[in-house]
Amino acid sequence: MANSSLITEIPPLPQYTLRPRPPLISWLPDEYLSLVVLVIAYWIVSLFFHIIDVFDLFPQYRLHTPAEILKRNHVSRYEVFRDVVIQQAIQTLFGFFLAVIEPQAYYGKEDYDVAVWAQRIRYAQSVVPPALSLIGLDAGGFAKELSISYPTVAGILAGGRYPWLVQHVLIGSETAIVPAFASWELWTAKTIYWAAIPTLQFILAVCWLDTWQYFLHRFMHMNKWMYTTFHSRHHRLYVPYAYGALYNHPFEGFLLDTLGAGLGYLITGMTTRQGMLFFTCSTVKTVDDHCGYSLPWDPIQRLSSNNAAYHDIHHQSFGIKTNFSQPFFTFWDKLLGTMWTGGDVSARYARARLAAQRKVDLDNAKASLTSSTPADSLTSSEAPYENIDNDTEILISSMQADALPSIPPGKATKQAIGSRNQVLSDKQGGGPSVLAEETAEEKEAQASLLRSPRRSTQGGASGSGSLKGLRDKVNGSLRQRGGSVLGCEMKGS
Repeated sequence: MANSSLITEIPPLPQYTLRPRPPLISWLPDEYLSLVVLVIAYWIVSLFFHIIDVFDLFPQYRLHTPAEILKRNHVSRYEVFRDVVIQQAIQTLFGFFLAVIEPQAYYGKEDYDVAVWAQRIRYAQSVVPPALSLIGLDAGGFAKELSISYPTVAGILAGGRYPWLVQHVLIGSETAIVPAFASWELWTAKTIYWAAIPTLQFILAVCWLDTWQYFLHRFMHMNKWMYTTFHSRHHRLYVPYAYGALYNHPFEGFLLDTLGAGLGYLITGMTTRQGMLFFTCSTVKTVDDHCGYSLPWDPIQRLSSNNAAYHDIHHQSFGIKTNFSQPFFTFWDKLLGTMWTGGDVSARYARARLAAQRKVDLDNAKASLTSSTPADSLTSSEAPYENIDNDTEILISSMQADALPSIPPGKATKQAIGSRNQVLSDKQGGGPSVLAEETAEEKEAQASLLRSPRRSTQGGASGSGSLKGLRDKVNGSLRQRGGSVLGCEMKGS
């Protein structure tokens, strides 16, 4: 007959057998599935926004009009698509590298790991009696009084002693009676193992990626060589759209996005499937931040103030040296004072919309004239954008005189000057012409207000009303309000 004896007060750890974890799809390892999911997620979300963009399904939620996409961007859609595919190819190669260095995933140890946490909880209860004695309470006396009506509470007060909780286990050829865990200990241990730890890993990975991208992103804006050589390519999209989220120089794309997310995955010790979720969330969030829409029913834009409207300001010439945070939260911008402080931008957005639409109308008129008039008969007034390169020099020089856009004093001044110089430095990407055109728009707005002060005064209220929706979309995530940074704003805006 087997001997039965109580051999310890701490429940023993169960035995386990490790087995290779089967993949989610039988013919595709999880490591490679993760790479496929990233690409599919990117293009599904991009396609969704591209469809509503092309068919103009929700114009009331647009941050920019189709005319702005056509006239303000300095890169074609084909070039954007090509560079995104190149970055995804690099991303996939890096994923293959991670798959090679990652150890084989096994399962079968889960109950053992849960029991380890349950043991830690049991050990932690041993501090309850001395802790209560420090404030003059007799834990042992309370435990005796509660042992019948509340045995679990009594066990905690006694320092984790549950003499009535036992189990029979087979040790070798003999059966032994050993302590067992309380149900609340196992439940807490399972919650820690299956929920708390994965959640903490995800949060730490998010914080790591936000930190990595903020400081590298900011450095690429502060270092002129880094900006003009690498990062300026991304900013040729002055009007972002969804599938342009990963439009970068290949080196920047690898350093900022691929390597940053990969290190977050490795540092936090995620499993392959946890990494799949983290990479997918990061990808979808990045696409959403560049979508060009402020959709009220978009849950991603409601979870964080770092949304499409927030990041869109960073893509504008007046805010290019602000709002560096990406992709999840804005805490680094807040802590280090790089959040946009120029106030309401709705009038700027409205002015850019009108200017882009005028260009489209002029192009249409020019095309109509060309079809019926010899090209050499067009006058300069009929083709005002024929000599934009020559006009740029004149407009840029005028910016350095009294025609400079008005800038409010204080921190916004530094942001405005820094943003203007940043745009000017990107000569290959057409930065000077962008700033020249915007300066011309500023002059026109000022002249319009001077020509018709009564109209601008009377139109203040209606202008405010008409721009209210745009203001809410663009500035919904911004808590600070102030004056203009690079020019006069419309009254009432």
